[in-house]
Amino acid sequence: MISPPYFMKRIKITHKTAYHYHTPVTFGPHRALFRPREGHDLHIASSLLEIQPKATVRWLRDIDDNSIAIINFTEPGSKLLLLSEIDVDLYDDEPIKCLIDPSANSFPFQYGADEQVEIIQYRLPSYPHDGPAVQNWLLDLYRPGQLIKTPELLSNLNTHIYESFKYVRREEAGVQLPCRTLLLGTGSCRDFAVFMMEAARHWGFGARFVTGYIQMGEGQHGATHAWTEVYVPGRGWLGYDPTNNKPVGSEHVAVAVAREHDKASPLSGSWEGDSSAFDRMEVSVQVVAT
Repeated sequence: MISPPYFMKRIKITHKTAYHYHTPVTFGPHRALFRPREGHDLHIASSLLEIQPKATVRWLRDIDDNSIAIINFTEPGSKLLLLSEIDVDLYDDEPIKCLIDPSANSFPFQYGADEQVEIIQYRLPSYPHDGPAVQNWLLDLYRPGQLIKTPELLSNLNTHIYESFKYVRREEAGVQLPCRTLLLGTGSCRDFAVFMMEAARHWGFGARFVTGYIQMGEGQHGATHAWTEVYVPGRGWLGYDPTNNKPVGSEHVAVAVAREHDKASPLSGSWEGDSSAFDRMEVSVQVVAT
């Protein structure tokens, strides 16, 4: 008999996004990622999605198995509102920590032949022109010829990003190029997640971008949040949060993963109307234990 996973806690995630316009506009199709990724460690107990103006919703799963709502609006409006309320049960799936395959316990290592094809897309840098600058920065952590435990190397990278750059909240869409993060010495959680993803790829790791929610704690930044996952044989995708200098844990709830950050955007779409119609955007997120 297989024992059920140990229940940890239930949390409620309330995510409200509102766009305000001075005059009614017409909304094109929108793509929304609000629903957490379910699995052995997370189960959605209940969910509610409220949308204004009237719209139809079609759900699909993309190539990374993210759950996406495709929204088609049926009438114009001066306000676009998406309100998502989700109750999530989180389970402890780590009774034994870090069961890394012996072949990958020390760095450098090679991915096995049975994983080479699937992992290759996550090993290719997204910003190859930034490669020399990132590789030079990485020399403080590792130089060719060294031998180091893989978990130690990745933990050191997580910490080095946290200590090297200052967190700033950015409202602009998209992310900074890694070389710009190096130049400015500042960035948002999205920028740090991209930087760690690219750094890990330059070492040969498979890495991907993650967006989701974080239960707030003292000294943490977020609510809506971004972090990095690195693939380690035997252990799977290990999450690292360089914004808060910690491994991803039960306070993190992943919504979307992708090779490129823009494919994990919480909400994207278009509208048509007077060029001066847009007024403002409001976003609020609450992640609380129940």
